[in-house]
Amino acid sequence: MKHFRWSFIVTVICLAVAGWWGYQNAGLGGALTALGIAIILGVMEVSLSFDNAVVNASVLKTWDEFWKKLFLGLGIIIAVFGMRLVFPLVIVAVAADLGMAEVWNLALTDPKAFSLHLTNHHAEVAAFGGMFLLLVFLNFLLDDEKELHWLGNFEQKIGSLGKVSSIAVMIALGTLMGSLTMVEEGQKMIVLMAGLWGILIYIGVDTISSLLEKGEEGGGEMGDMVKRGGIGGFLYLEVLDASFSFDGVIGAFAITSDVVIIMLGLAIGAMFVRSMTVYLVDKGTLDQYVYLEHGAHYAIGILAAIMLASMKFHIPEIFTGLIGVAFIVASLWSSVRYNKQQHLETVKLGVRHH
Repeated sequence: MKHFRWSFIVTVICLAVAGWWGYQNAGLGGALTALGIAIILGVMEVSLSFDNAVVNASVLKTWDEFWKKLFLGLGIIIAVFGMRLVFPLVIVAVAADLGMAEVWNLALTDPKAFSLHLTNHHAEVAAFGGMFLLLVFLNFLLDDEKELHWLGNFEQKIGSLGKVSSIAVMIALGTLMGSLTMVEEGQKMIVLMAGLWGILIYIGVDTISSLLEKGEEGGGEMGDMVKRGGIGGFLYLEVLDASFSFDGVIGAFAITSDVVIIMLGLAIGAMFVRSMTVYLVDKGTLDQYVYLEHGAHYAIGILAAIMLASMKFHIPEIFTGLIGVAFIVASLWSSVRYNKQQHLETVKLGVRHH
């Protein structure tokens, strides 16, 4: 429970603020409605982002306590206030050519107009997040050095394509070009630019990580800095979290247009995702359930496809959440079977030796 202590504290605070906000606006009925919506949004965020927690854990497991705490501290501030509050405001500010103060005022006084501005620019957001998540999935799938394959020979053959330089970027660019057929003529250029930014930011973060790793091999101050933590990794996780949060933020506006309740509800979910990440690392769950990381990455691949498809089609958030959970459950089941098989083989070897 110690891993989730702060999550429960934040939940209590957020629900208290949500209740107060609802009461201020619509009395006791408003308070109960606000509490209910905040809880629903928190649960939705956790279900959409559980695969995010698994991938985070796969990066975090080599970090020391300082960086884990920084990820939970500074990282949660960026995740909650940066991505779940400031980012939607920035989108509307740019789209409507308004100042941040005016947009915040619009969010509080006319949430329906604010929500409309945000959803009108969903295609660009989906292209950016979809491209980044697609590259996360492809770079895991197209890895010719990966020894364990969840889908057996099929996954191994696809993984061998990783020997071809930049194949993941080539597939991502091809997918982006293909996805432009789903948007109207007037939107194509802005959607293309958003998708290219998603690809560029993924490559940029990957480049920073590579440069820092070279610094570590060479020793010196840069190497010491990387050993204490992971600067490139930290940036990677923050952008990854941003890509995941797009889905939650856009989905939240389908449930309520109250930006304060959205921020509070998604904050609860984001905090639990952070706590789950650290729990998975501390308990060594990824080592125990060997296919869990595979399941999370396949869920990310599906989420990327859903984000791109959502540029034209409405896809219910519950479907997005459930399909991610389904991949996680399937990978856990496969891991348990694998562990039993390994145990039986060890027992057989032991019998033969005797």
